[in-house]
Amino acid sequence: MRVIKLHVLASGSGGNAAIVENGRTGEGVLIDCGICKRDFFERAGEASFDTAKLRAVLITHDHSDHTKGLGVVLRGLAKAGCFPEVLASRAVYATSRPVREAAESVGAPVAHFAGGDGLSVAGLMVRPFRTSHDAAESFGFRFDEEAVEPCGAAGESAVSGGSLDSLGYMTDTGVVTDEAWEALAGVRLLALECNHDARMLQTGPYPYVIKQRIASNVGHLSNDQSREALARLAHDGLRHAVAMHVSQENNTYRLPREVFEAALADDSGIRRFATEVSVAYQNRLVSI
Repeated sequence: MRVIKLHVLASGSGGNAAIVENGRTGEGVLIDCGICKRDFFERAGEASFDTAKLRAVLITHDHSDHTKGLGVVLRGLAKAGCFPEVLASRAVYATSRPVREAAESVGAPVAHFAGGDGLSVAGLMVRPFRTSHDAAESFGFRFDEEAVEPCGAAGESAVSGGSLDSLGYMTDTGVVTDEAWEALAGVRLLALECNHDARMLQTGPYPYVIKQRIASNVGHLSNDQSREALARLAHDGLRHAVAMHVSQENNTYRLPREVFEAALADDSGIRRFATEVSVAYQNRLVSI
């Protein structure tokens, strides 16, 4: 059963935000908020997501393109009577002044997580896992549909028709960590960073030190790294993969799609898996 939906409101160095929606209840979780209030509400509306049902905000790490819009969005939600919980690791919360001030400005409940924890939010089980990025700490997330208790005279469950739904979400990492391999295995939906083309980065206008940072083990996944990761993670049950955090300076939106298509094919170019491919954009909604 397809229960989990992903609405990528924005993805890239200009700002990041995505909503994971429980399709059974309409409740949702916001991952990061590095966009303005107008874009958040407009794109959430375009996705037909009711922002009054936002239950929590998960923060991957403390960089500003993932946190700078949190305050104005939380205040906009508060005006409508919505007060989602803010979830961040202790190190990220301590490091990020925008996250602390955003939560304090509306009196939002705050909770901390660590890698490997199990969080129950919006009818979904969320498992944070560590990524490798030059931040105080950085995380990706696995979302699993929570089982529904059996009901009815026959003892039938409200969830039927096969295994429970799952989503893997990982951006902002220079390598795929051991924790990530484990957490992302077997998901139905996969949001995977595909940040830069190595040649474009090397020959582009960025200063040398920035190029080194991006290409390092605490930077961002290149197209080639993403292709290798998707090829390893692909399986018969993977129904959709979306390329995330695509650089507008060191990549194109065409290359990640080609990279993902190649990862899903064998050496002769024949598709191994019936996985749909999408690319997330900086300035438009993508829902899967």
